[in-house]
Amino acid sequence: MIQADLSNPSAIERVWQEACAPQRIDAIVNNAGIFPNHPPLTTDYAQWTAAWQRTLAINLTGPAHLCYFAARTMVEQGGGRIVNVSSRAAFRGEPTAPAYAASKAGLNALSQSLAKALAPKGVYVFVVAPGWVSTQRVATSVQDKAVLADQPLGRVATPDEVAQVVSYCALDAPASLTGAILDVNGASYLRN
Repeated sequence: MIQADLSNPSAIERVWQEACAPQRIDAIVNNAGIFPNHPPLTTDYAQWTAAWQRTLAINLTGPAHLCYFAARTMVEQGGGRIVNVSSRAAFRGEPTAPAYAASKAGLNALSQSLAKALAPKGVYVFVVAPGWVSTQRVATSVQDKAVLADQPLGRVATPDEVAQVVSYCALDAPASLTGAILDVNGASYLRN
């Protein structure tokens, strides 16, 4: 296992070099994300600034740097796939964590920009945008009545459901799907 702080560009470069040294890289999945609460009317300016800086560094800039290395490596290899994990928050906003929503909206725009730039070189870029996912980190939150009331399925997505979509994009999705944002939120947020 190779680990790094995604807010540190030097660490990202080291991780990429270590990952690529022994083998070819056919797909990369960027699934970084932090969600610090920082409501605009109750957060002091120092906390607000820190939340924005750290959230953008980990959720957007870190994945952007990994995409940079992946794109160059995959073009040299003759192709590959990049899958970025976004969120429904990119479309609906997060009133207590606006930096999270903004970072995921930025990840969507980055992914679509890369899809256009890299498609001619055989590198395809996809986005998976889940809503709530039943993980250990949010186990108590996903049982909240307000969260469940917002779920037409009566439950949130499972990690396996999200993983199936990520796997499809990384392995089997047709090239013509490059640039797509695939929602995995059980119809809890629909967009046109």
